[in-house]
Amino acid sequence: MSKRRNGRILAFQAMYSWEVGGVNIDDLLSFSWLEDKGIDSESDKTEQERLFAKLLVNGTVENISQIDGIIKSKLSEKWTIDRINKVALTVLRLSIYEMMFQKETDSVIIIDEAIEISKDFGAEDSYKFINAVLDNVRKDLEKTNE
Repeated sequence: MSKRRNGRILAFQAMYSWEVGGVNIDDLLSFSWLEDKGIDSESDKTEQERLFAKLLVNGTVENISQIDGIIKSKLSEKWTIDRINKVALTVLRLSIYEMMFQKETDSVIIIDEAIEISKDFGAEDSYKFINAVLDNVRKDLEKTNE
C-alpha cells in the first residue's frame, strides 16, 4: 500500500473519530492511538503517512464550511447532509478538500482512493454515492479552472 493511501486511511480514521466521537482533533493528530496498536512511531514511512494525514485533516477542518456547502449543493432536495452516513461524509469531506487544495494529485486518483476506502470502511454500496458526488465535484472544479 502506498504512503499516500496509508495517510488517507489515517486521516479518515482521525476525521471519523472527530465526527462521530467528538474527540479533540489535536488529540487525534498526536496519533497516540497508533502506538496502542503497536505501530512503530519512529518509522520514516509512518512519519510520512502521519504528516500527510495531518495535512488532510487540518485542511479539511479549516475548510469544512466550504466543503459542506459543496456537498449540500450535490444533494437532491430531499436529502440533507445530516442524512449522509458518517463514513461516506468523512470520505467526501477529505476527498473534496484534497481535490480543491492539494492539486498535485489528479482528481481521478483521489476519487479512486475514496472509493477504495469507502469499500473498506463503509456500507456496501456507499462507494457508488461517493463516486457520483466526487465526479460531479471534479467536473465543477475542472470548469472553474478552465
